[in-house]
Amino acid sequence: MTAAVIRSAAPTDKAAWLTLWQGYLAFYGTELDEAVTAMTWSRIIDPTSPVFTRLAVVDGVIAGFATCILHPRTWAVEPACYLEDLFVDPASRGSGVGRALIDDLIATGRRDGWTNLYWHTNDDNATARRLYDSYDKADGFVRYRLPLRK
Repeated sequence: MTAAVIRSAAPTDKAAWLTLWQGYLAFYGTELDEAVTAMTWSRIIDPTSPVFTRLAVVDGVIAGFATCILHPRTWAVEPACYLEDLFVDPASRGSGVGRALIDDLIATGRRDGWTNLYWHTNDDNATARRLYDSYDKADGFVRYRLPLRK
């Protein structure tokens, strides 16, 4: 397997992204309304949206994605980047695709002046946490999620 090439998502990537997206949702044991998936894709390819996706391409096949939201901060002038979704095709796991996606975001953030890159994961996601812990240890914050609609 050759090294992953990381690039921005393009409109022509929809079918490949959708396959990975469905795998990502299955991994987390969830389903989303088709309208949510359609809106997510629309945001990804809209150049004016703060949502963007980087794709990992290995041997011509999209093997993973990182979907992020670039947003302003109250504690800094420069923006921060929230890595909301990271997924690697199971056939490509352990080959460096996840690391290549994160490294790409780090390089982009340093180039573009982001204050930080951050993300969340389930505490029992041991495989991903081994990768994440190689960058830094979890910061100890506890997340609260209040549903605002039924």
